[in-house]
Amino acid sequence: MQLYKNQHLELYNSLSGVKENFKPIHDGNVGMYVCGPTVYSNVHLGNVRTFMSFDVIFRYLLHLGYKVRYVRNITDVGHIVDDVDEGEDKIAKKARVEQLEPMEIVQRYTVDFHNILDKFNFLPPSIEPTATGHIIEQIQIVQEIIDKGYAYVTNGSVYFDVVKFNETHNYGKLSGRNIEDMLANTRDTEGQSDKKNTQDFALWKKAEPEHIMRWPSPWGIGFPGWHLECTAMSTKYLGETFDIHGGGMDLKFPHHECEIAQNEVCTGNSPVNYWMHANMLTLNGKKMAKSTGNNILPGEIFTGESPFLSKPFSPNVARFFMLQAHYRSVLDFSNDAILAAEKGFDRLMEGMSIIDSIETNDSSSIDIASWRQNCYNAMNDDFNTPILIANLFEGIRFVNVLNDKRETITVSDLQVLKTTLKSFIFDVLGIKNEKSSDNSSEKLEGVVEMLIEMRNEARANKNWSLSDEIRDKLLALGIQLKDGKEGTSFSI
Repeated sequence: MQLYKNQHLELYNSLSGVKENFKPIHDGNVGMYVCGPTVYSNVHLGNVRTFMSFDVIFRYLLHLGYKVRYVRNITDVGHIVDDVDEGEDKIAKKARVEQLEPMEIVQRYTVDFHNILDKFNFLPPSIEPTATGHIIEQIQIVQEIIDKGYAYVTNGSVYFDVVKFNETHNYGKLSGRNIEDMLANTRDTEGQSDKKNTQDFALWKKAEPEHIMRWPSPWGIGFPGWHLECTAMSTKYLGETFDIHGGGMDLKFPHHECEIAQNEVCTGNSPVNYWMHANMLTLNGKKMAKSTGNNILPGEIFTGESPFLSKPFSPNVARFFMLQAHYRSVLDFSNDAILAAEKGFDRLMEGMSIIDSIETNDSSSIDIASWRQNCYNAMNDDFNTPILIANLFEGIRFVNVLNDKRETITVSDLQVLKTTLKSFIFDVLGIKNEKSSDNSSEKLEGVVEMLIEMRNEARANKNWSLSDEIRDKLLALGIQLKDGKEGTSFSI
């Protein structure tokens, strides 16, 4: 179904700084590129949050009926330590430390990346290209930039001339930085003598004899700069100009700024219509960092083996927790926050477990159509998942009052309620239809069922005092028994 024709989707464009009406270049088709991981270590939770934001965006676009080509790359060469142009490639450094081949490091952590994302129920991208698989395309782009006069060769390396580019273009328009200020505030550091200006960035780096990741090029043996790969792969698979480019907020400068410059030199056009950036994840109010110990890995959430956690949490609960904040907002992870999310998640799943048992009527006392549109309005407003979740809980409230027969609903409205809840919870938010890993609720349910059987036996023996005592003591604990034609049920 082409639902997008009846919905007005707006998204926040980092380039303009405002929400804009989304209109793809080709009607009914969306091209989206998201910067993927540098596979030299286990994927961290902040990365997961960024990729999850774009997984939901991907899912919603598919839900609306768009045909989406989603490209998310794997950086397996060229990303230099500390994100500067001098120094050691992160993957090469890890390979040297662990005495492995670089591609062994790449394979190990690419597998980890995929395993973690699978646990979180991510949809795979349409294409997942690697930097090393596109060396030829990157060399061609470097040569084109040189030919157009915006790059220079020095000692076997090639640098992009930012100052010259800024004479006719606007370097810094995405991040809001001024090139004159950047040049004035950047001091020369050792190893940057090959550059004309400190803000120039590497397109191709000469490989020193000890460098183990190296390829032949017209300028000598070397390897591509980090920013180059995304320009090569995004334009190869999505065209010179495409709809959406996403990534973490930390990539806005210099990575995405450099991408724009490279593309504008090669094509004469701005490469992307909508730039989107996901915000960071903090831990107990502080930035996550391995160096300070304020860090938690996704796998530690699932096992509970972390000093920051009181128990394990399922990937489903962790996913639900992350989606309770808007993707452009800072999200703080804590034990208390994910415990609260687990309770909400279980309430959502409990509602979904009883929805099929609701009885219908000749009339509806609930405005299902308006509620359904509110769900779409939330996602149409820059993919506002917390507002969507609030509306979904309103839908679960409908389920509970209908189940208690305090409201009525027609067959057609009930079908809309079911379809909308299932579509947004399972398809758009990507939540799996299961309870949390904490089985305490299942144990409680078993105990209550046992007490109900004891009460039924007491009633059968006309032991009314014991029957009433079981009912009253459960009620004092917040568990209400309900006697009906089909037996006794309970609610908490």
